[in-house]
Formats: sequence, C-alpha cells, structure tokens
Amino acid sequence: MGSLPILFYFDFTSPYSYLASEKIDALAERFGRQVQWRPVLLGAIFKALGTVSLVRQPGQAAYSARDFSRSARFLDVDYAHPQNFPVSTVAPARAYYWLHGQDCALARRFAHEVFRAYFVAGRDIAVAQVVLDLAAKVGADGTAVEMGMNDPAIKERLRVETDAAVAGGVFGAPWIVVDGEPFWGADRLPQIERWLETGGF
Repeated sequence: MGSLPILFYFDFTSPYSYLASEKIDALAERFGRQVQWRPVLLGAIFKALGTVSLVRQPGQAAYSARDFSRSARFLDVDYAHPQNFPVSTVAPARAYYWLHGQDCALARRFAHEVFRAYFVAGRDIAVAQVVLDLAAKVGADGTAVEMGMNDPAIKERLRVETDAAVAGGVFGAPWIVVDGEPFWGADRLPQIERWLETGGF
C-alpha cells in the first residue's frame, strides 16, 4: 500500500487544483511517494453527473472568491483571481497528455506553467497559442505539441481519463487518492499528510 502512487485529478481552471498542485509533489516526496497527475475536464464531469456545477447558494460566489485568495495566503502560494473565469481547459489538458507521453518531467513543468500563467499572470489558457507558448517556455517543441494536441489519440485519451474519473467517483477537483482513499479539495492536504504519516486513520 505504502508504495502506491498518489493519484491527483485536477482541472487547470480550478483554483483549488492550482493550490494543491503547488504542494502535492513535495508532500508526497517527504514520504517517498510519487504522484500521478491526471488532468480532467470538470465541465464534462458535471455534465455526466447531471449537474451544471457544484451546488451554488446565494452569496457562494462572493464567498468562494474570498476563500480562493485566503486559502492561497494560508498556503503561501501566489494567487490573482483571473478576470476570465472559468475557461475551457481542453487545450492545456491535451497538451499535457501528449507531453506526458514524451517526457513525464517536462509535462509536470508544463502543468505548473499553465497553472501559474492562469492564476498568477492572468493569461487565457483556453487559447491554443497561449498553451503553445507555455510549452515552448519549458523547452518543448511548439510545432510538435500543436500536432499532438490535434492527434485523435490524445483527444481520446483526455475523454477516457475524464470518463474514468467519473467512474471512479470523482465529482470535483482536486481529487486526490491515497492508497484507495479519496480526498476532495486542497484543504484536505493536512489530512493527506496525516494519512501518509500513519498509514491511514
């Protein structure tokens, strides 16, 4: 059990996914664990579950905006709420899976660049050219990435990963699975730490 990889399901437009992405690898490394990053499409998950989004109550949008920023300060992570929010993450998710097939470490660096471009610099990661620029920034071949993003096999990979997430019970992001135990949300990182320390509780 203790050697199983940690599964990290996320959407690039999810603020809490971004916050978790800044902490999950270092946390796992402290306990000799690896993390498998798996971008999914929250919109497709909500559609499959028959929900437009997570439950929205009066005032929840305003609260959420405060909580995004407060949670980032709590975790000591840079954060600026994007003006255009949420956005489609099809392009960066496809690019990630293509890059992952070439070089896992490169794909991880790319994922960090995408998250920071959106949640710190305010760039529109739904735009393919922005995604290609970010891929080039981490040393990838932009032309090859563009071809990969349009590869039917990569399009199918993203669909399969999203469908598998739904089948596995994922209904939000980030969704982190440790030894078969699911944790939803960046605020569950302390529980994940305790789980890794103790082998479960």
